[in-house]
Amino acid sequence: MSEQFPLISGHPSIDLVNTEVVRRGVRHDLLVTESDLKHWLTTMQETGNLIGIQIDDKWCSDTLHCVRELRTFLRNGFEQIAGKQSLESNWQLHLEEIIQRAPFSYKIVRGNLIPVPIGIPTDALASLVAYNALQLFASNALFNLHHCTNPDCVLLFLDKSGRRKWCSMKICGNRTKVARHQSLRGKM
Repeated sequence: MSEQFPLISGHPSIDLVNTEVVRRGVRHDLLVTESDLKHWLTTMQETGNLIGIQIDDKWCSDTLHCVRELRTFLRNGFEQIAGKQSLESNWQLHLEEIIQRAPFSYKIVRGNLIPVPIGIPTDALASLVAYNALQLFASNALFNLHHCTNPDCVLLFLDKSGRRKWCSMKICGNRTKVARHQSLRGKM
């Protein structure tokens, strides 16, 4: 798999939404195939952001459609929040219903108490991502959600300071600074 996932938030719900990117002015979906989903799950587990999901080729085909639907739902809500708009009234309820399909047990992993969903793998993955989104919502962390200021970027990020402009310096910040520098040099 050659695609790199922009894991810039440390939160599965935001990182899932950020599996849609813009490159050279064209929007790309990084979760097109079952292999893409498996790679994203593996990457998320390696970073410690999704623990407790057993990756199995057999369920990835069923799960891909579910994950993409959840991503669309979350993107709509997150973009409303980042745009300082009110969430639709059913947003919280819908996420709570997803969690009910795979409720949690808990384990201590690396010194942290983490939720481990009980249910079929597709529901378990959706439950963990929905739980993360609800945690961010309940803690008011989503009020620190922003769009990247690069107009060609669709990535979202959390910023408590209110000073951050770009999704990341590596992805958009350096590109913007280089473009601005080249533009200024061209005018001299």
